[in-house]
Amino acid sequence: MGKSKGSVDGVQSDVKVVEMRTIWKSSVYDVLLRVLAFLLTLTATIIVGVDKETKIISYSELQFKVTAKWEYMSAIVFFLVSNAIGCSYAAISMVISTIARTNGNKTTLLIITVLDLIIMALLFSANGAGAAVGVLGQKGNSHVQWMKVCNIFDAYCRHTTVALVLSIIGSSIFLLIVVHSVFKLHYYRSN
Repeated sequence: MGKSKGSVDGVQSDVKVVEMRTIWKSSVYDVLLRVLAFLLTLTATIIVGVDKETKIISYSELQFKVTAKWEYMSAIVFFLVSNAIGCSYAAISMVISTIARTNGNKTTLLIITVLDLIIMALLFSANGAGAAVGVLGQKGNSHVQWMKVCNIFDAYCRHTTVALVLSIIGSSIFLLIVVHSVFKLHYYRSN
């Protein structure tokens, strides 16, 4: 931490008290952001994980029962797994970063910041993959004869879109966590 003026009769100096308040506030912001990231990625994971829609499609005189599920498209599997990883990481890192900030362990905070950055990149990558598949589902691709499917599986597509929006917000929260951590590491280093 920073230099303190010493203590008189066992009373901490003003500088030390101000530093402890700053660390406590920093910890509160960090925990709040991590809780928000946890809730958003958990909700996105659950929405996609339970999303399923079955329709009966008629073609000529034949009828087909067709189901849309997250397991059928590798980009959506990547999206679900990435959000599950982000959710798990947010819960674990919440505890570890709080302990590290309280103890002033700069090395652990640096490692957590690097892992935050990796999780953020993973989530943004999964969001891009999910969005690309979503656009194909909405519009199709006439050049390769891929039909749009969201006009048939409208509820499935709506749920996946909501999960995508929540995950993008969660990814942005991880970005805020990284920025916050970088500023705090700079603060710790300069003191």
